Amino acid sequence: MTRKNAFYAQSGGVTAVINASACGVIETARAHSDKIGTVYAGNNGIIGALREELIDTSAESADTIAALRHTPSGAFGSCRYKLKSLEQNRAEYERLIDVFKAHDIGYFFYNGGGDSADTCLKISQLSETMGYPIQAIHIPKTVDNDLPFTDNCPGFGSVAKYVAVSIREAGLDVASMCESSTKVFIMEVMGRHAGWIAAAGGLAAEVDGDAPQIILFPEIAFDKAKFLARVDECVKRYGYCAIVASEGAQYADGSFLADSGNVDAFGHKQLGGVAPTLASMVKQELGYKYHWALADYLQRAARHIASGTDVEQAYAVGKAAVEKAIEGKSGIMPTIERAASAEYRWSIGEAPLDQVANVERKMPRDYISEDGFHITDKARDYLLPLIQGEDYPPYRDGMPVYAKLKKVMTPKKLADWQ
Repeated sequence: MTRKNAFYAQSGGVTAVINASACGVIETARAHSDKIGTVYAGNNGIIGALREELIDTSAESADTIAALRHTPSGAFGSCRYKLKSLEQNRAEYERLIDVFKAHDIGYFFYNGGGDSADTCLKISQLSETMGYPIQAIHIPKTVDNDLPFTDNCPGFGSVAKYVAVSIREAGLDVASMCESSTKVFIMEVMGRHAGWIAAAGGLAAEVDGDAPQIILFPEIAFDKAKFLARVDECVKRYGYCAIVASEGAQYADGSFLADSGNVDAFGHKQLGGVAPTLASMVKQELGYKYHWALADYLQRAARHIASGTDVEQAYAVGKAAVEKAIEGKSGIMPTIERAASAEYRWSIGEAPLDQVANVERKMPRDYISEDGFHITDKARDYLLPLIQGEDYPPYRDGMPVYAKLKKVMTPKKLADWQ
């Protein structure tokens, strides 16, 4: 096999463990330096390839690369940019080929979610459509946990742990003050069409009355009357009501409770505001004092409380991507396979990108309670292993210490991209 360089990029919303996958890619590539030369990282994702802004990861020390494993966010920068089809924008593909040729890149590793899988699939097809040999491997990453074929998605376990811990702690706070203060607390979490993150909040409730008493899923049509009746029932029964609400909560007609009216670069509707919307309902219809919180970026950036399982799996899929590329594979995604046993065990498999791209996996109905307001034991059995273990970053002066990259840019060889 001819020794070629590699291009690695991060895409979409980042996570607490996406850099662990980057660590897995770079360390594994370095261990196979006879087959893979320099690993270039895209400055701000695929945009870095189009602009020929390539970060030379060989300029980073082994210690710095190792520190990526415990560093949150996207160390090389991410983006929301979806390639159009070859027919719609051939110029973009020609530009990518020019950049890959100029830097002798034969491996493409794209770390992201469903839209990133689509981009990676298109890149993997360049060999056939434009006569340039490129092996493209998609590395799964998404807090939404909505990619098909893989048991779970790296990034999700840590968000799940953060949400479960946060609603448990907030629930205790509200319970201690409910006699004379707040009666209803609402925590809004991510999840546009799939309620996996909201479901994770259910892990905090171990016995009747524990927070959260209510979970709102995108998969279950929101019924205002039923919701308010349940809130009122919980306040009267437990003294308070704690709610975890997915940002994608929607009415029976498919309209979101909190549609901002804008769309992102991928064409998705921008959401945000479910919590205050629900709080307003509670205030107007029930008159209870309330508080609400928006987990927002905090939930996906919380490396200090990352799941040990999640960190290990994130590194493993990055490592597997390189190993599978060396084996000559392309157009695939490493997956996490759960063994059918009482004790949680997992291994790495793979799935074809043409069956992964643009497919969204939602919560199974039997993971949601019959009344639609909580999780079932089956969901708990699925979720619990994913939040196990602690993997704390090193601390100095009471603060976590994270990797700081030099980000040495490779000299450009081409004219600027227009």
